[in-house]
Amino acid sequence: MINLIKRIISGAVYIALIVGAILLLDNSPVLYLVVFPLLIVLGIGEMVTMAKDDASQSWLVNIIDMLGGVGLFAAFYLHYEGTTIQSRALWLLPIAIYLIVRTIVQLYRPQQNALHSLERSFFSLGYIALPVAMLNCIMSITAPRLLLGMFIFIWLYDTGAYCVGMLLGKHRLFERISPKKSWEGVIGGIAACIAGAYATHYWFDEFFQVPELTTWVGLSVVVAVFATFGDLVESLIKRTVGVKDSGHILPGHGGILDRIDSLLLVAPAVLIYLLLIIPNTH
Repeated sequence: MINLIKRIISGAVYIALIVGAILLLDNSPVLYLVVFPLLIVLGIGEMVTMAKDDASQSWLVNIIDMLGGVGLFAAFYLHYEGTTIQSRALWLLPIAIYLIVRTIVQLYRPQQNALHSLERSFFSLGYIALPVAMLNCIMSITAPRLLLGMFIFIWLYDTGAYCVGMLLGKHRLFERISPKKSWEGVIGGIAACIAGAYATHYWFDEFFQVPELTTWVGLSVVVAVFATFGDLVESLIKRTVGVKDSGHILPGHGGILDRIDSLLLVAPAVLIYLLLIIPNTH
């Protein structure tokens, strides 16, 4: 019971921060610019901890990678929210600084496998920071509230997949990587997302401002499909390094990567989807 209470509280705090950060964007970006870069920093920290070996990264490299991840998010935000030609022209500056600093620092590290170290740094930014930074792209071509809808679909998928999988799951989805996940759970998650799309369209249309039901349903399906793959990819990483959870920062849930694993593939997939369908909606 205590573990369940901890799980509910930590999950509620996480959701409240995400929802608050997005809803307050209309008035102030402060919480948004704190919450999502923090997810990047914590996620990269967990990746470093999981991947520790005989050639583990130094504290300096870890800090550089975290700052590089925040810089990547800031670069995308600056580019898509910039109001002047100068601010838009400077968006690549944080990325350029990170690339120069990270590669030069490697020259002074007493480590035999420099390529392995650089691969781990660049993978952390590409796998964690880049998808989170893409939230700025999604927001810029739609509206903050559609971004909130995307998160709601992720949470609906997770809930539907977990409940249906626990009750009816018999056919393994990808046993080599995640023995507990089932096809029944995936179908339940997809059904929850589609039901959520219909509910939000008919009951909360004015709030989310998504006029086309087909657009909303399509978004829910894209989220459900790539949330599945995102979950599997993180499971593969954890299985590779031999850990059960990416961390312990969220009691009952594991680490930050365990909470945002779906997002890391959903964000780029949703961006592609929106870029493909938006020209056809005007």
